[in-house]
Amino acid sequence: MLERMKKNPRNSRKFRNHGFSLVELAIVMVIVMTIAAMAIPAVLTMIRELRISGEARDLNGAIVLAKMRAAANFARARVYADFSAKTFRVEWQQSGATSWTPEGGDQPLATGVSFGYGSLSSPPLNTQGTLGQALCSGSTTTACITFNSRGIPITSTGAPTPNDAIYITDGRTVTGVTVSATGLTKIWRTEASAASWKQR
Repeated sequence: MLERMKKNPRNSRKFRNHGFSLVELAIVMVIVMTIAAMAIPAVLTMIRELRISGEARDLNGAIVLAKMRAAANFARARVYADFSAKTFRVEWQQSGATSWTPEGGDQPLATGVSFGYGSLSSPPLNTQGTLGQALCSGSTTTACITFNSRGIPITSTGAPTPNDAIYITDGRTVTGVTVSATGLTKIWRTEASAASWKQR
């Protein structure tokens, strides 16, 4: 290439004139920034929705695991959620014992996700009579969904209950895991501004 440019000076001028002008580069930069400005909010929304959906699936998995552990160990088992620490775990209690044995460690909620349902006042259809967390006995800062050895959700006194649920929120959406009287779990989602629950 250099050999040809030395032999013919006209080729060297032609070679130097090929390239992008400042105006062309500015147009390309404006196009790239416009596309980025449209794409970034959509990507952030998608990440936020994936984060809270993943947390709801993890919480649902822990509830199902507690139900199976209760039957397998012929004991009580529960999911214990700590609102202030933003963690949850599976625990089981041998028949006749008074303390709970944790299985595994505490699982923290993702950044930006916490337990709660904001200002909503209506539960998902055919779940709870009144919207609320399944609070542990005598506590307002912890939630417990407890199963007996037959996999039936029960209260702290051992009575069957169809009203158990744990809700999480990221401030924009609320996701809840409800447990029916038979132990069937369902995941629900709604916008935080109005209760229009949809099953996931």
